[in-house]
Amino acid sequence: MMNATLHTSDLSIGYKLSGGAVNMLHQHVNLQLHTGEVICLLGPNGSGKSTLIRTLAGFQKPLYGKVFFDNDDLSTLPAAQLAHRVSVVLTGQVDIANTNVFSMVAYGRTPYTGFLGRLQTNDRIIVDRALEQVGIKNLAHRKFDELSDGEKQKVMIAKSLAQQTPLIFLDEPTAFLDFPARVEILKLLRQAAQNSGKAILLSTHDLNLAIRFADTIWMMGKDKPIATGTPEDMVLKDEFGNYFDNPQVTFDKFSGTFTFDAEQIGEVTLTGSGLHRIWLQKALERKGYRLVQEAKFGCNISVSEKQQFVVNFMNKKWIAKDISEVLEILKKLDLSSKNKT
Repeated sequence: MMNATLHTSDLSIGYKLSGGAVNMLHQHVNLQLHTGEVICLLGPNGSGKSTLIRTLAGFQKPLYGKVFFDNDDLSTLPAAQLAHRVSVVLTGQVDIANTNVFSMVAYGRTPYTGFLGRLQTNDRIIVDRALEQVGIKNLAHRKFDELSDGEKQKVMIAKSLAQQTPLIFLDEPTAFLDFPARVEILKLLRQAAQNSGKAILLSTHDLNLAIRFADTIWMMGKDKPIATGTPEDMVLKDEFGNYFDNPQVTFDKFSGTFTFDAEQIGEVTLTGSGLHRIWLQKALERKGYRLVQEAKFGCNISVSEKQQFVVNFMNKKWIAKDISEVLEILKKLDLSSKNKT
């Protein structure tokens, strides 16, 4: 097994309240983060994801226990040394006026140059390389506050790469981004882990992308221990359901997504195969039609080899060109009212 870049020992996280009381979020936590690994931290709001990241980064003291970078106790590391070990990208967007992208990324060199230090040739090479890694070298002279949210997030990741730390922590790095931008950011972080030997920990609410990109998942829940494992093992062990399911929403192990129970408005039978059949089934279930072997009122839908949709009901037949037309036909048939009679 690889040596752990970070590990915790009997760690407890939370907050000390006034009067000496303690708000304990998690205790007896033993976790490991390895070089070249992307870990996605998942959990409902209020489960302690941000608190864990802040504690591991040294921004917040543990209530009990220890955090180790390699074999060095985090609590004994001076801030200057800590800045050489871990870089952090937090959720909130940073808006600094009249600063270009190159200068923002160059702030990552501060642990080596000092806040007012001058960039040496080697520092500029490192900044250029970070811009290139993230694919934003063409933005180097643009004003940071004029960028899109996705571009700003790339700049902050480039800054963390320019800091040249073995550990990178990111709290909700894909928040407020559209789906293509979220995919792009996670691909970028995975490449950084694999090609640059970084150990990357990021929190996210996007379970689908976490399953796709994470080497390991840390699952947090309220009043539950932190569960860890590969995404696939977590699915097979029902961990996602254990931590997220509620009466309205359940995790489907076969599709790898969350499903919800729509109000049932009728029964239909569905025959056929192929991609069109799969997506028609999804549409029917979303609308509240229950798929059965034999429908109460004999409503049958078939998908032909020519990818036509055929609806049969009460000895009448309709041919639909697409799924929306199938749904429109069913709406006119009004199976829900027939179920009530």
